[in-house]
Amino acid sequence: MTFKGIHKVFFLGIGGIGMSALARWFRHEGYPVAGYDKTPSPLTKELEKEGMLITFEDKVDSIPLDFTTDPDEVLVVWTPAIPKDSVLLNFFQAHYQLKKRSEVLGMITKDFYTIAVAGTHGKTSTSSLIAHLLKSAGKPVAAFLGGITQNYHSNLILPVKSKEATLVVVEADEFDRSFLRLHPNEAVVTSADPDHLDIYGDEATILDGFRDFIRLVDKKGKLYLQTHAWYRLGEQVSSGAGIREYGLRSSGIHAENIIAKPGSFQFDYIGTKAQIKGLELHIPGFHNVENALVAIAISIDHGVTEDQIREGIRSFRGVKRRFEIHSSDPGRIYIDDYAHHPEEIKACLSSVRAMYPTQRMTVIFQPHLFSRTRDFAEGFSESLSLADEVVLLDIYPARELPIPGVSSAMLLDGIKAGKKILIQKNQVMDYLEESQPEVLVTMGAGDIDRLVPGIAQWMNTRTKHSQS
Repeated sequence: MTFKGIHKVFFLGIGGIGMSALARWFRHEGYPVAGYDKTPSPLTKELEKEGMLITFEDKVDSIPLDFTTDPDEVLVVWTPAIPKDSVLLNFFQAHYQLKKRSEVLGMITKDFYTIAVAGTHGKTSTSSLIAHLLKSAGKPVAAFLGGITQNYHSNLILPVKSKEATLVVVEADEFDRSFLRLHPNEAVVTSADPDHLDIYGDEATILDGFRDFIRLVDKKGKLYLQTHAWYRLGEQVSSGAGIREYGLRSSGIHAENIIAKPGSFQFDYIGTKAQIKGLELHIPGFHNVENALVAIAISIDHGVTEDQIREGIRSFRGVKRRFEIHSSDPGRIYIDDYAHHPEEIKACLSSVRAMYPTQRMTVIFQPHLFSRTRDFAEGFSESLSLADEVVLLDIYPARELPIPGVSSAMLLDGIKAGKKILIQKNQVMDYLEESQPEVLVTMGAGDIDRLVPGIAQWMNTRTKHSQS
């Protein structure tokens, strides 16, 4: 048994998307679960409803008494997002067994047949779609996801019967080299663009990280490489697993007859084992069609039929904040997306333009991390230039301190959009009232999501008002 001798689990940073999925898994397995986070959130409220004890005070006396009587029976899972001077972190380090989230996920994947999805973008949507196709076809699958799926309203998907999971789908996160702790039987690399240079230092080193991940794949398994990712990783890709290429324009697994519609994309799947015509994907975007290609290929390998695939693709509702459409009335379109890298922004805005080619597109973007803004300033400006109007918010610092000379303003000069402006978050609603956008896209990985409910309500109220 992987967690022999452990009877309780405490999470330091339980409100994180990856941490909360693990917390839910332990709770499902019958362990008492408690945790700490800095501030309450909708996610922590859900965890409390599910029976987890959560404190928001960084104090030793806030730990539930049951978790202090025998430290040897308690596993403490922590995330590097917790500050090094945290009172709880230092207390647990002195008295308890601590493991990083990535270590614990690695231990779980050692016990199950694991499909790991890596990539600087596309991990969450792709892993969620793989899990949905398998689950909707009745396969025993568990999935640890980096977002809240719309179909299951959770970041953890579980099999119908407890202990039944023979397939585990996980996101293989390159941040902090976490993905090198996994034990994949099959793997996907959706993209390998430079990112997290605060961790890796340079582009060559992050590519080496992906190559190291690829070497972990079981020699009897399969490796799916997106065309551009394979090109970037080059001839140094070394894996005993069978390699399959996929992509919109791949010579291997690819799509044909792609039609962009308002609210959906239609396409044909062309693979080595099957061709499936006229699939309807209700999470729009060329990038999502590409994600669907590899999900379909994996599903076919695991015995999912054409009819089951067709229904699974049709019924998939996506992941919150991944090309999430909040309003779809003509002239009053509102889409929210997690995009925080130039390539993600380019993929999102290109798809929006294909769906609504004649309408004016306004983008509100909150950069994430000072270092990422500095490292990819030119790319951000170029990608944002796909919009007609660009509204920039201040950089969300996340785990970083400010870097002198680095701000959202440094992106303005390179943006070629007809209108561009830098405003504060508290000015957004007034700005929207004034500008009355036809197609609005909000993007970013920081706290811009706090604005989404209000914007969605305004957009829908405004739509109803215009029809009255």
